Amino acid sequence: MSSGAHAARDGAVAVPALDITVVDAAAVTHAAAPTLRFGLELTCRSATPVRAVLLTAQVQIVIARRPYDAQTRERLTEVLGAPGSSTSPIRALAFAQTTVTVPPFTGHTRVALDVPCTYDFEVAAPKYVHALQDGDVPLEFLFSGTVFHAVAGGALRATRIPWEVESDFRLPLATWREAVDACFPHSAWIRVDRDAFDRLARFKAAGALPTWEAVVDALLEER
Repeated sequence: MSSGAHAARDGAVAVPALDITVVDAAAVTHAAAPTLRFGLELTCRSATPVRAVLLTAQVQIVIARRPYDAQTRERLTEVLGAPGSSTSPIRALAFAQTTVTVPPFTGHTRVALDVPCTYDFEVAAPKYVHALQDGDVPLEFLFSGTVFHAVAGGALRATRIPWEVESDFRLPLATWREAVDACFPHSAWIRVDRDAFDRLARFKAAGALPTWEAVVDALLEER
């Protein structure tokens, strides 16, 4: 964790310098889409009362921060390249970006940050997480936004938070799966061209196959 917020002075009132730490995570089990709820702790390193914070969090997966066994590495071929190839040039995968409004506080506060999780397998991040078998997902949070605070005389000032404010967090894989299963229990989604879907529908009807899973099984057996 680090903070790039500067500690300037405005009259007798210090500009707030914030430290932000991600302390925990849980699945939101009653949401329209897979969602993770992260607990953030904010600390203002001056005694300046904070009227509000409009906080933006950019979340990414730092792939080099965990090991991969041979089986997992093979499952990650589409994301990291073929096993045995040179080290992937990809350092991080975009996971999400979202915002939260922090209410007034002085000194220290805690806030919940809800992060939606796409389950689109044309996006690299869900491909990566789905390929993992155990352990955790190494996340990096980069924070920016605006702090609203009082200055000398009681006037309200807005101060920007630079992107250098960051926090690392190890997301348990089980927590991500719980969030996905809350919306898509034991399911995965893929997108196909409409013409391809029409051909699949004709194949399904011609074979009197009861489900799309039966269609996939039948096509795989023909290989």
